[in-house]
Amino acid sequence: MSDANQPRLELFVKAGSDGQSIGNCPFSQRLFMVLWLKGVTFDVTTVDMKRKPEILKDLAPGAQPPFLLYGSEVKTDTNKIEEFLEDNLCPPKFPRLAARNPESNTAGMDVFSKFSAYIKNSNPQTNENLEKGLLKALKKLDDYLGSPLPDEIDENSADEVTSSSRPFLDGQELSLADCNLLPKLHIVKVVSLRYRNFSIPESLTNLWRYLKASYAREEFASTCPVDDEIITAYASVARALK
Repeated sequence: MSDANQPRLELFVKAGSDGQSIGNCPFSQRLFMVLWLKGVTFDVTTVDMKRKPEILKDLAPGAQPPFLLYGSEVKTDTNKIEEFLEDNLCPPKFPRLAARNPESNTAGMDVFSKFSAYIKNSNPQTNENLEKGLLKALKKLDDYLGSPLPDEIDENSADEVTSSSRPFLDGQELSLADCNLLPKLHIVKVVSLRYRNFSIPESLTNLWRYLKASYAREEFASTCPVDDEIITAYASVARALK
């Protein structure tokens, strides 16, 4: 379904180790999800950074994927691309994806930094503390997902709502907050298991509900790189505990 009035959209994302498939890049996946959720017609081109193709020199010299071609305009900053898409692909034709609750945008924001410290550490003596730091960040995210949002609380009801069973960060639908967090959460899940034999605890039931609901959505599952791609990308980053 193409629209004659809609400028051509092409998203350039990081290619995988074979130079063609989708590579490990949470920023690329974030924008891929945003465009998919917007329901707009767009093309995706993978860019093999090892070969530095001509298109990079012509379109976005010095830039790293992801970048967006909107008609003849080139956009290279992930946050600005997201803002641009939200402003230009807007109702009534396209859905608004911004979270209604500001807290949804910051939920889980420290998970990736705690994970990075944990996975880059090679000292067995500090491993336990770093793992606790990651667990604490995951628990905080679990708490947010289990706490009711304002629109889940009916002030006229006598029943007090103390928990939430919503599938996503900001409610019943995926939002920009999810597009930002989920690609990183997927990396945490895959890499921690492979290099530290660490799994997100089953006791974090709200977090697992969130992950299961998200993997059931094509916009997320079909934009994830394959696990091997993520594991390969972290081979030089993850430090063995000596």
